[in-house]
Amino acid sequence: MSAQEPTVITARPEQLLYEQLNDLLSKYLDQTHLDEVYLAYQFSAKHHAGQFRKSGEAYICHPLAVAISLAKMRMDVHGIMAAILHDLIEDTDVSKADILELFGEDVAELVDGVTKLTQLNCKTQAEAQAENVRKMCMAMAKDMRVIMVKLGDRLHNMQTLGVMRPEKKRRIAKETLDIYTPIANRLGMNSIRHTLESLCFEAMYPMRYRILDNAVKKARGNRKEIIETITNSLKTRLHQAHITCDIQGREKYLYSIYKKMLSKKLSFSDIFDVYAFRIQCEDVDTCYRVLGVVHNLFKPIPGKFKDYIALPKANGYQSLHTILIGPYGVPIEIQIRTHQMHRMSESGIAAHWLYKSDDEDHSNSKTRANEWVRDLLEIQKTAGNSLEFIDNLKIDLFPQEIFVFTPQGSIIKLPRDSSVVDFAYAVHTDIGNSCVSARIDKRLVPLQAKLENGVTVEVITASWARPNPLWLNYVVTNKARSGIRSYLKHFKQQEAINLGRRLLEKELQDMGKSTEDISESMQQQLLQVVKLDSMDTLHEEIGLGNKMPFLIAKQLSQADVSATIKLEDAEIRKETPLPIKGTEGMVVTIAKCCRPIPGDPIVGYFNPGKGIVVHHHECRNSTNERKKSTDWLEVEWSHDAAGEYPTEIRLELLNQPGTLATIASTISKMDSNIESVNISNQDGRVSVDFFTLTVKDRVHLANIMRQLKKLFIVLKITRTRG
Repeated sequence: MSAQEPTVITARPEQLLYEQLNDLLSKYLDQTHLDEVYLAYQFSAKHHAGQFRKSGEAYICHPLAVAISLAKMRMDVHGIMAAILHDLIEDTDVSKADILELFGEDVAELVDGVTKLTQLNCKTQAEAQAENVRKMCMAMAKDMRVIMVKLGDRLHNMQTLGVMRPEKKRRIAKETLDIYTPIANRLGMNSIRHTLESLCFEAMYPMRYRILDNAVKKARGNRKEIIETITNSLKTRLHQAHITCDIQGREKYLYSIYKKMLSKKLSFSDIFDVYAFRIQCEDVDTCYRVLGVVHNLFKPIPGKFKDYIALPKANGYQSLHTILIGPYGVPIEIQIRTHQMHRMSESGIAAHWLYKSDDEDHSNSKTRANEWVRDLLEIQKTAGNSLEFIDNLKIDLFPQEIFVFTPQGSIIKLPRDSSVVDFAYAVHTDIGNSCVSARIDKRLVPLQAKLENGVTVEVITASWARPNPLWLNYVVTNKARSGIRSYLKHFKQQEAINLGRRLLEKELQDMGKSTEDISESMQQQLLQVVKLDSMDTLHEEIGLGNKMPFLIAKQLSQADVSATIKLEDAEIRKETPLPIKGTEGMVVTIAKCCRPIPGDPIVGYFNPGKGIVVHHHECRNSTNERKKSTDWLEVEWSHDAAGEYPTEIRLELLNQPGTLATIASTISKMDSNIESVNISNQDGRVSVDFFTLTVKDRVHLANIMRQLKKLFIVLKITRTRG
């Protein structure tokens, strides 16, 4: 009889995770706090019992994984407990009062802060999402640990997306890229940001991710020799200068490579052929000495040096950046920073818990985060609804900064393309509300003047001045936009009517007309078109910025006011007016040079004979004309854009019998009509043909092009634009 085999007892995944969490916590928490965490774990495990994630694992594994990621940042005991309990209110019958009674107010408030709102009376999912983000941001304003728990929660959710449907993966990844990675960036938490961005990239574009990942792996082997050569050169020269520092080769992140390829229209090799290094020093003085050494070793590229030590980014990031021409003519990117700055760069606000000290850099990081949160509170007060709050939050999360000076020498940080009005509101809301013009470097400029890096701005104010609704067309900062809207919302009705009347009179005067030329019947026709009951109401709408005085004046300047809305009277194609936002009552025509279709980025040009002519944003004609003329409007497609729109595609086809018939049949099956065919070049093997066909929007066109690509006779297909 064989000896009985010993029984192997395998610990459950949640037990292993708790042991891992306990090991991490025992390095910096005392036994009393560890016992409190264990009680929170027991309570959470009891109420999540019987619940499973889509991956099949017990639900308690998720809050434990979130707690582990926070323990690695050395989060305090209440933050860890909140991470373990964070889904109880939302997914079980446990209430906030229960958590308050058992674990105290601090933990209960943190858990409530990350809990999604239920019973929302929202018409759309976007509204519900916006309301939840708004609630989270307001909780974050009270306690920064809320966003730490939420980022840990989102990180684990992104790491376990594998079992989700592709469309749900993309939706969650897009929400993460839109809201959570920018928040992590704003708080200086680059380590979490890069991880989230990589996971989002893989979820949204799995094929692109794999191709880029494979390309990076293949390219690594060819780079080793050059990296070693550059590293040795740097080490030798720094040793000769008696400077001690750490030198590391730095590889760009996949998502960063992908974004640069898209934004700068560069190939993979153009971006990956740049060799990146990071040099870490003991103190700031050494950073600048290292900069001098590397500039003597390799030639710097003019205009490519940035000093983020003297002028830190909004999230507290500090470093010296320079680009040099290295051996073999390869470009070298070098970042120079102190060890402390590197820790702050990776951890951001989390450094407050990760490196417990009274260090000035840590306190500065927390101060900057608190200042940003105060800005969020101001946005919240002035936002009309949650969707407007989200729009303002997104603008605030993506700043490309410039630095300008007050006459007293104070530095004001602003997003790129900021106007004088943005600067005025950044100084003080009262200055913004009463500004009339400004001096940039002692030169008088209008309020819409764009600011450049390093200029000195002096705002000129007047006691009678008030915010103008037209300012909303060129301000870019949240503070300015919310300040103007807040003022206009509280505008007295009569003042709004008077302002609207003055704005309309000014536009009419510019066209050689006056209000006396507008008869009663013309006014009635206009009111029918804009669907308002009186001219006072129309003036009020203009004064509050809801109607554009330019468009109303253009409409009144026509002989027959109501006739201008009938596109079929003026165009060959019989259809309803093109639904472009903000052009009520105007004739709208499509430019034939670029043939934009719904979904394309567009701009509008006012042509006295044709109304508003809509061009594709990248149309060569519109790009050239915009430099010369000011009659261009920012327009966008309405969500209910309908009808059929002509567009042109270029096909390179095999020249053989039946080719055109096959192409025509495929286009017809895709519910599209061919308006014209132009054969521009033809030889014995290949024919280059231009087809003008009608489509509903960009998605419809993409589907047609996708079907045509499947045909073996189609060698190449592209869309043409002016």
